[in-house]
Amino acid sequence: MKNLLVTGGCGFIGTNFVRYLLSAKCKKTGFNGRIINVDKLTYAGNPFNLAEFEKKYPDRYSFVKSDICDVKAMEGIFDRFKIDSICHFAAESHVDRSIAEPDTFIKTNINGTFTLLELARKNQDRLLLFHHVSTDEVFGSLGNQGFFTEKTPYDPSSPYSASKAASDHLVRAYARTYGLPVTISNCSNNYGPYQFPEKLIPLMILNSFKGKPLPVYGEGFNVRDWLYVADHCRAIFEIMKKGKRGETYNIGGHCEMTNIDVVTRICSMLDEKIPQKNGKPRKDLIRFVKDRPGHDLRYAIDSSKLEKELGWVPEESFDTGLEKTIDWYLDNEGWVKMVIDGEYRKWIEKHYEE
Repeated sequence: MKNLLVTGGCGFIGTNFVRYLLSAKCKKTGFNGRIINVDKLTYAGNPFNLAEFEKKYPDRYSFVKSDICDVKAMEGIFDRFKIDSICHFAAESHVDRSIAEPDTFIKTNINGTFTLLELARKNQDRLLLFHHVSTDEVFGSLGNQGFFTEKTPYDPSSPYSASKAASDHLVRAYARTYGLPVTISNCSNNYGPYQFPEKLIPLMILNSFKGKPLPVYGEGFNVRDWLYVADHCRAIFEIMKKGKRGETYNIGGHCEMTNIDVVTRICSMLDEKIPQKNGKPRKDLIRFVKDRPGHDLRYAIDSSKLEKELGWVPEESFDTGLEKTIDWYLDNEGWVKMVIDGEYRKWIEKHYEE
């Protein structure tokens, strides 16, 4: 992979993936190519996360502000950088937003993926791989038992998961119809550094730190399998290097927890690190709110295929990953303030707006 296109590289997982690829650890395990990061810079895209690399690695990292739905712009990027591989993160990803604004999710997640697949097909003579990053939400909701496997039927519950299911099907169809070299990964819920504060774990960390209410849907009994983002990034790169073309791999963290247990764990860790001045436990800040429509009860990933075939296992337990995440948010108050106050949008306008 000499010229790797990373779409959505300024988002949460994309940022961590780019940082991993440019790390000394990854260089030792097989990536020495160039990264072309294309991001539209919607509200969750923050190029400040990676700005240091444009000066530090001018021959290995390039950022281009563009919309993956813009065919002409993407054609120019493919030609200019001689793209030979793709890791496709770019997607609208927040379920609540998809319920309020489904049209945006259809456009980006389905039409955007189609645009990339068409360009990959037209440049198939040099294309080594199209890796599509997806979610376990395409499988719908589990009962109290069982796990999602690569053969679980799709049963999406929200406009977000439906749009990701459609894009998964498109990728598989292009592999079967045109012989495109593809791999797909479906991951469980990610957490870690650089996650936009609307998501559960960073929202609870920041609210509980400031003594604000902690809103939890329903009774908090919805179960998710939590995956530390650095473990996810390692898994993606292992799949890209060694995964069988045309195959799908599930990526899970072996960390099933109810939402209420996640929130109380965050409260306990923060109470130990920085007790509230009033001496009260932060779990007293929890407030149960009306559940959202179509809220899936439980997700749980069986990642045994990935573990057996490629030798990947998660390095972080939920407790070790959560502690690292809490410490990162506490140590990066400037980043948090810039994102919450919207100052990063002014930085984007100054550096990247046309």
